[in-house]
Amino acid sequence: MARGSSSGGRREPRLDGGGATLDMRLTRADRPGETGSGAREKQRKPSRRKSEAETGTPKQPRKTRGTRRKAGPARRGKGRSRSGRGGGSGRRGGIVGGLRRLLYWGFVLCIWGGIGLVGVLAYYAAWLPPTSEWKVPQRPPNVRIVAADGSLMANRGDTGGEAVRLEQLPPYLPQAVIAIEDRRFRSHFGLDPLGLGRAVLTNLTSGRLVQGGSTLTQQLAKNLFLEPERTLRRKVQEAVLALWLEATYSKNEIIELYLNRVYFGAGAYGVDAAARRYFGKSARMVSLAEAATLAALLKAPSRYAPTRNPDLAAERAALVLGAMAEEGYITEAEARDAIAAPMNVVSHHTSASENYVADWVMELLPSYVGAIDSDIIVDTTIDLGMQIVAEDSLRRSLEEEGAKLGVRQGAIVTLDAGGAVKALVGGRDYGTSQFNRAVNAHRQPGSAFKPFVYLAALERGLTPDTVRVDEPVRFGKWAPKNYSKSYRGAVTLTQALSLSLNTVAAKLADEVGPKSIIRTARKLGISSPIKANLSIALGTSEVTPLEIAGAFVPFSNGGYGVVPHVIRQIRKADGTVLYARQGGGPGRVIDHATLADMNFMMAETLTTGTGRKANLPDRPAGGKTGTSQDFRDGWFIGYTGTLTTAVWLGNDDNSPTKRATGGSLPARIWKEVMAADHQGLPVAGLPGVSDRPVRVAEPHGNPLDMPMRDVPAEGDPDRHQPPPGRGDGGSPLDLLNRIFGG
Repeated sequence: MARGSSSGGRREPRLDGGGATLDMRLTRADRPGETGSGAREKQRKPSRRKSEAETGTPKQPRKTRGTRRKAGPARRGKGRSRSGRGGGSGRRGGIVGGLRRLLYWGFVLCIWGGIGLVGVLAYYAAWLPPTSEWKVPQRPPNVRIVAADGSLMANRGDTGGEAVRLEQLPPYLPQAVIAIEDRRFRSHFGLDPLGLGRAVLTNLTSGRLVQGGSTLTQQLAKNLFLEPERTLRRKVQEAVLALWLEATYSKNEIIELYLNRVYFGAGAYGVDAAARRYFGKSARMVSLAEAATLAALLKAPSRYAPTRNPDLAAERAALVLGAMAEEGYITEAEARDAIAAPMNVVSHHTSASENYVADWVMELLPSYVGAIDSDIIVDTTIDLGMQIVAEDSLRRSLEEEGAKLGVRQGAIVTLDAGGAVKALVGGRDYGTSQFNRAVNAHRQPGSAFKPFVYLAALERGLTPDTVRVDEPVRFGKWAPKNYSKSYRGAVTLTQALSLSLNTVAAKLADEVGPKSIIRTARKLGISSPIKANLSIALGTSEVTPLEIAGAFVPFSNGGYGVVPHVIRQIRKADGTVLYARQGGGPGRVIDHATLADMNFMMAETLTTGTGRKANLPDRPAGGKTGTSQDFRDGWFIGYTGTLTTAVWLGNDDNSPTKRATGGSLPARIWKEVMAADHQGLPVAGLPGVSDRPVRVAEPHGNPLDMPMRDVPAEGDPDRHQPPPGRGDGGSPLDLLNRIFGG
């Protein structure tokens, strides 16, 4: 018992808060999963501290430093093993273990990611046709349209250019494309993970789409096989097809396919079409600077087109040249020289008048060769020199005088004696309007139709010296009037035609009949609908410049009808001839004697009549002016023994001009064009009148004692004509018989 006293004996546990306290609370050691000495130690320590605090038992005195050293060599060693060297090994072990786990799970993820990628590829590839049916589609056929001398005028078709072989191109052209579009093209397998990763990183850091990761092979796969949609399905299919292309074709074959298929803007598919579109030359002939400019277009054809944004194009081309230097394709000095080199960008290409010819050729082709399934070459009859002269004359004349005369459009057609089209200009500017007025515009010819009326009259027995009276006339409700509103009295048919007197033409139409005039016009080549009424004498039925030019050719070639044509031959690229023009026209349509009379009368128009401004001083020529009602159309159609040219001026909306007549600007344009076209050509007389001088009629009295008035020539209102000439020099009685009896 004595040991149970305050001297330190055993104490009984109490529940009243005094003495030692029994801690009944759960500790971590009592919980499931908490085992081991660490848990027990954590349990003991707070219990001991609590007991000491609650019982007031004094703490044991702290051991001195020396005591600890003496008492614990083994303890120190043990402590070092836990907290010293042993602790560092633990940390390193943890790091190594973490790396091992990271590598392990990364490897696992890669495996599963690869499996998932293969699954995705397989899923979307299943939407593609069977691999046995995979083949590169045939490139759309190109139509190469050339002039009579073989010069290229235009390429037509879906591509706008011909296919070229890689070995035909300068080496720096494909190198420029590779350097800026796909630097690892020669080493990757169709997909470029490095390029894709770089593109993703660049796009993420910039916050927008600034770089693509597609290889040239992927771009080719997209262009050849897929629709331009932005979907996961298309991208996956693009990758599958790129792998197939790489497995099927060599790198050179792939880059060649790419260069011949890729879009360069402005309707140009393929590098040759682009070179001709922007530089007016074949891709075989481009310079280093031009090659860099073409490669620069691939990123954004409309944005970097040198015809639209020359500064941006030059900046992008410099970037291409820098990339080529980095890749070792060219030296830095060559890059600097190319940047400084001037480029001749062709801006005239889209506005050139040859495009009117090319469009017309494409309209005609199906009737000659049917469907086109391969590249073909169309040899035309066009003389490029004459074409350029006609285009320049029309454009310049309209720029200088069009506004003053209220004329905005025009057309010119030049034919040779066989009906071959030597020049055809369908409008003022092809780039502004592609409507071919020379071929498709139906306009009233006005007095330019009168030669068919007079020809029908001569074929009925009248002569150039036959006299008719220029006077007011009425046919039912129709009362034709002259341009000047004045009348000349008795005149010969030669005078009436050269002065373009409407009353006499109407009388002749009444004499011979509208149907006879229509038959005459038809056999000479007018194919447009013609109304069978007397007003056709004044050209109220519409015609095209091409057909009326063709109808005038028989006057120049000896009386033989022609079929205006522009296609001479069609052949394949390998030389196989698909079509060659043979034969001529319908044969003789005007007998020799009548032709001589007509040419005599038509020559007077240029010497004393309404067409004086078209007179050629160095060679015989004939022609006729034409002005439609309310001055809506101005015409001059004329010919020599070599060429026939028709000029039309007017407005597309059929609005009246400011009194523009056929004898004014159209006649001057005709003279300019024909004078240039005949340079170096021998002088040829008009058929039937080469040995018959053109006469100027002498004034004579008025047998009917009618008031005479000076009549201004059509198109030249300020110039007055002399009194009408004496018909055939006969007596007044003979003259009266001619007037009233024919």
